[in-house]
Amino acid sequence: MLNLAKEIRDLIEQSRQNVALAINSELTLLYWKIGKKINTEVLKEKRAYYGRQIITTLSNELTIEYGRGWSEK
Repeated sequence: MLNLAKEIRDLIEQSRQNVALAINSELTLLYWKIGKKINTEVLKEKRAYYGRQIITTLSNELTIEYGRGWSEK
């Protein structure tokens, strides 16, 4: 019976790790898409000072709507 419990614990831990990896991958892709959209549609592929202002405003709006995790960084 002890062996069964260990095997089930191992399955649970492996599933937790898989979920964490999937979430991290999806978040990385989301952040990349957001950055790409800002770069192409707002900044027009150019670096500009007003880009900082856009990021600050967008960060504030997303934080209000979705909570923590949408800082300027």
